[in-house]
Amino acid sequence: MERSPVKDREIKYILKEALTEKAGDRDIFMKGIDASYDYEGFSEYKMEDL
Repeated sequence: MERSPVKDREIKYILKEALTEKAGDRDIFMKGIDASYDYEGFSEYKMEDL
């Protein structure tokens, strides 16, 4: 991120590899919610268990 204003090819590559065309896929969406909760420190529930 610090180098991206000067040399943006690296950040573009990283983002391209991380993004998906399956944004409408429910499983992908729920995994994203789980990852967000894990990042925030909330791990009591998992979407697959609800």
